[in-house]
Amino acid sequence: MIRLAILLLALALPASAQEKIVLGLSQYSVTITTNYIGTEILVYGAVQRDAPPEGAPLQVIVAVEGPHTPVMVRRKDRALGIWVNAEAARVDSAPSFYAVATTGPLNDILSQTDDLRHRITIRQAIRSVGMSSETDDPQTFLDALLRIREADGRYRINEGAVRFDAATLFRTDVALPADLTEGDYRVRIFLTRDGQVVDMLERQIDVRKAGLERFLYNLSRDQSLIYGLLSLAMAVLAGWGASGLFRLIRR
Repeated sequence: MIRLAILLLALALPASAQEKIVLGLSQYSVTITTNYIGTEILVYGAVQRDAPPEGAPLQVIVAVEGPHTPVMVRRKDRALGIWVNAEAARVDSAPSFYAVATTGPLNDILSQTDDLRHRITIRQAIRSVGMSSETDDPQTFLDALLRIREADGRYRINEGAVRFDAATLFRTDVALPADLTEGDYRVRIFLTRDGQVVDMLERQIDVRKAGLERFLYNLSRDQSLIYGLLSLAMAVLAGWGASGLFRLIRR
């Protein structure tokens, strides 16, 4: 009898509104050629609802993540008047590129719990479990990696860069640099309310080399000896050509 009463009460209560992401990208593939100087990806979409929104306003977070690779971070020390490599630590896995765009301050629209669960911020995207066994101060090496890649433009946080019109339509532009790493790039969009993730959607952008870049890339991986000899021959020809040009100029 009690179970029946609970069931009837649950049926009588209004169901919570479901909010889902409908997403689109301006392009799903990027081709790296000799004249590639970078590109911009337009991320746009809408919030699909089955009832009017309730509670705090929704927020949007867009994260674009490049392929992960291990990274060796080295500390330089001064010895006998020159800078030399000293202590080093290996980061297990770090994204080659990571950009985050939001509708507001990240600390205000995302809780630490959901950040840890979904690995949204740049620090959470880096995996450095084994670093503690290599150094007594792993945080210093992580901070150095972040500082270097932020200065290079490979790690970015653009708070307020996502336009969210009428709490329904959103859009933002994500700039991809010229020195892209080949591979699959994850695009993740999060809806949050009161710091909690309400919905999440993921898409991929395929980044591949083409033409001469593809040929040289495959040659360096599959035929390293031939690639090395070819590089040496090109260096010799370039030096010989420059020498001949200077002789002509001096005449």
